[in-house]
Amino acid sequence: VQLVESGGGLVQPGGSLRLSCAASGFSFSSYPMSWFLQAPGKERELVARITGGGTTDYADSVKGRFTISRDSAKDTVYLQMNNLKPEDTAVYYCNALIWGVRYWGQGTQVTVSS
Repeated sequence: VQLVESGGGLVQPGGSLRLSCAASGFSFSSYPMSWFLQAPGKERELVARITGGGTTDYADSVKGRFTISRDSAKDTVYLQMNNLKPEDTAVYYCNALIWGVRYWGQGTQVTVSS
């Protein structure tokens, strides 16, 4: 299993970013995928998740601002982040849940600052 995130960077408050996670080594369309974030000094927490069938769920802090989606033709999951706030600053990790085992990408840094 390999998960490779991209798309992070520095953005001003109110701006947007789209994160991508390219997956390989497993049957992508069969398993739920998630995005987590980890801010400095804090534990990793769930941001959004999407089932193989496309059902989505979001943390309250990002509802209405972030959108998770997946493209099974490209084995890629996305996180569209709009109206970013300084408190969204964190390392964002892609996650695959396969038969009860969590697999992680290397993470991508998102910094929201003026």
